[in-house]
Amino acid sequence: MAKPVIATTALLYRCIASCDAYTQALSRLSHNSVRLHMSAIDIDRSVSILPETKPLSSRTFAGQVEQALLQRFSPDKIRRVLESWRLLDMDYEHKAFVGDQQIPAITDADSSRCYQHAPSYVPGLKAVAWWDNPTKTYSWAKSLSKSYKDIKDEFLSVMSSPDKLQEGNNIWAGALTTDAASYGEGWKTLVLLNRGQWDESNAKLFPVTSRAIYESGVPAAEAFFASMKPHSDIKPHSDFTNFVLTSHLPLVIPENGNNQCRLSVGDETRQWIEGELMMFDTSIYHDAINESDEMRYILMLRVWHPDLTIDEKNALQFIYDCLEVPDLLSEDPQVVLAAEQHANMMREFPLKKETGGGFGSATKGKGKGKKKNKK
Repeated sequence: MAKPVIATTALLYRCIASCDAYTQALSRLSHNSVRLHMSAIDIDRSVSILPETKPLSSRTFAGQVEQALLQRFSPDKIRRVLESWRLLDMDYEHKAFVGDQQIPAITDADSSRCYQHAPSYVPGLKAVAWWDNPTKTYSWAKSLSKSYKDIKDEFLSVMSSPDKLQEGNNIWAGALTTDAASYGEGWKTLVLLNRGQWDESNAKLFPVTSRAIYESGVPAAEAFFASMKPHSDIKPHSDFTNFVLTSHLPLVIPENGNNQCRLSVGDETRQWIEGELMMFDTSIYHDAINESDEMRYILMLRVWHPDLTIDEKNALQFIYDCLEVPDLLSEDPQVVLAAEQHANMMREFPLKKETGGGFGSATKGKGKGKKKNKK
């Protein structure tokens, strides 16, 4: 069963590599956005230099994962994932000023917060703070947004019934690690999908929401509700991973439209607006605030970066699977086969098991949610 986590896509990725313990412009013209320049002490503005990498020793857990990747995928098609994995094994942390990738470009690196910090780093992916108009670019986003009212109604119904909430798993979990301390005590989650695995108890507690995510074909590694207490904030931080983006579907926003609940990514701050799906890169420094007197609730998704290929997504998912099912690395073909069946079973959509689904459901749903080809 999926476990509650906060910003752990990167932490999980790093945990696998560390498993060698086995062996050893001033404003945007938008009603909900405004550009801010923050204090130079808010973030780490250091910049790293990308080192050269080399194949890993097969005597380590990380090396065994690499060998398994090479057996399952063409090296040319997962070159960036292999480099990412090797960089992680070297304890490399990617740090870069990415203001030049924004539109319009940001040139003042001394005052800008457009810095990326990603220990889990796949080279060559675009680093844009805000991905504008996702519902016009990605059919999964458009489809999910259409379910906003149904999702909100279900959420409020369950939240109003304490007895129902008792049926769930790890309801409103807080930060589990010191790495997530920047989220503060006011931010908690209710997990539906974690690293490609559905939480069956919570999916059954929120069937409308779970089916909307699944049938919209959201390319999600994680999906959860997130709450934020009144008069609380989340300090500037990175989520440490550049190969997933974050998407929010705002459900309950106190004083909706009055700029009381805001999210800053890089140098730009926007307010959450109920029903308006947003997408952004949380490997870039970001923070949030709820200045209202009431709780704020959103549906939060971690989705694959659109620049990743299908092979790269599958390779990254395989790395996650190795942590959950180490037998995937066995030298015994029968053990590996059983492990693959177990991993596939863990990713099945629990409310519609006969069709499979879960992680990668964009290709296993009802034909919905196929990403538009922008090229």
